Amino acid sequence: MNAIGFDNDKYLSMQSQHIADRIRQFGGKLYMEFGGKLFDDYHASRVLPGFQPDSKLQLLLKMKDQAEIVIAINSQAIEDAKIRGDLGITYDQEVMRLIDAFRDAGLYVGSVCLTQWNNQKGAKAFEKLLEKQGIKTYRHYTIPNYPYDVDKVISDEGLGKNEYIETTRSLIVITAPGPGSGKMATCISQLYHENKRGIKAGYAKFETFPIWNLPLLHPVNLAYEAATADLNDVNMIDPYHLAAYGVSTVNYNRDIEIFPVLNKMFEKIYGSSPYKSPTDMGVNMAGNCIIDDEVCQEASKQEIIRRYFKALSDRVLGHASDETVNKIDNLMKNHGISVSDRKCVQACRDKAAKTGAAAAAIELNDGTIITGKSSTLLRPTSAMILNALKYFAGINDKVTLLPKGIIEPVCELKTRDLHAHNPRLHLDEILLALSISAVTNPLAELAMAQLPKLRGSECHSSVILSQMDNGTLRKLGINLTCEPVYETKKLYHSK
Repeated sequence: MNAIGFDNDKYLSMQSQHIADRIRQFGGKLYMEFGGKLFDDYHASRVLPGFQPDSKLQLLLKMKDQAEIVIAINSQAIEDAKIRGDLGITYDQEVMRLIDAFRDAGLYVGSVCLTQWNNQKGAKAFEKLLEKQGIKTYRHYTIPNYPYDVDKVISDEGLGKNEYIETTRSLIVITAPGPGSGKMATCISQLYHENKRGIKAGYAKFETFPIWNLPLLHPVNLAYEAATADLNDVNMIDPYHLAAYGVSTVNYNRDIEIFPVLNKMFEKIYGSSPYKSPTDMGVNMAGNCIIDDEVCQEASKQEIIRRYFKALSDRVLGHASDETVNKIDNLMKNHGISVSDRKCVQACRDKAAKTGAAAAAIELNDGTIITGKSSTLLRPTSAMILNALKYFAGINDKVTLLPKGIIEPVCELKTRDLHAHNPRLHLDEILLALSISAVTNPLAELAMAQLPKLRGSECHSSVILSQMDNGTLRKLGINLTCEPVYETKKLYHSK
């Protein structure tokens, strides 16, 4: 574990150069649609070990004097209070979080574009909120039969009705709080308006996955299919690229299906299209920076298993369909991937069967398996982490790091004064208690010092964990999967 398969420094250098070349190709102004996450891209870091989660952010920081960020958000998503599943916040809240994060990093956020505008009440309120904070906003409207009625779309009655987004930099990064936000439509609208002003701006697409110059069935690309199973994305050979150049490349179905329409739009805007294929539109250099293919293949297989367990749990939670689960299940069967390939799974199941209690198991970076089970005071992941810290610190397993005299008053506070139903301490509560104990207990201090060693470990729980414990494990850099069952038969499980 912790083997490196990807050269992140080479990636930053190659990618920034490739984007700079694309800007020059279009005479000095490029609208770049950024797919996926601009930071905290943990999927990429899991399937390409060595890829840093903030690599895209670091890439833009290398070009920060040229880059301007425009965030697109679907107005109907605001009205529907659409939630980001990984963060548990609404799309409009995510826009505010993104703006703060970009500004803190030193990047310039130019404006927010409210797409699919139809005078939605929630969108109007959000627009006013942004304007009060001094953030420029623009409205882009719904166009009937977009994008297929090209003549109507590329006209004053179509894109011409959209407000022109004023920009000042040469690289305009169009990003969004999530899928379905209208990034591509925002780019095309701007190309139309720039052209009317005599500016031949360009368009490019920055999607890390699928990686165009890896084989179609390479595990890295299969892991992308597993990650987007709920979106019905399917990796495909790009037929347009094959026909134009005689070279087999990989893209995904939505880009391939929409390319003929995009090509007509480009022709109508520019007079001719600068691209012969969907692959041509991309600027992704990740495939050129893999330095150990075997490491990346194994990491991707592990990610597919994690996605399978996530889909199973999401189905129980009502967030995923049978179709999503079956798609990943079939993908695993077709490519010889089994849950038994994830070592912590069987260790966890064995612990739960042996103790008759909820259990958790973690595979550390040296291959050691550590387990834990629930008790009257601890949740299984809390016990597991304490045991793992003792292992790293060389503390005898029989030593109690947190005596009952410390834990019980906290549990009593939770139930008696804070009215929690479950007295067992969450993982973050245990770590806080341990950090306080470290002031007077040298063993607790020694154990706390081991926390960074948990990063990159693999963990499995015999029950679905709370959002709180899930989030704490994520912050510690531990990759979690869960059996798709609740610990209790209660209807409300958030605590």
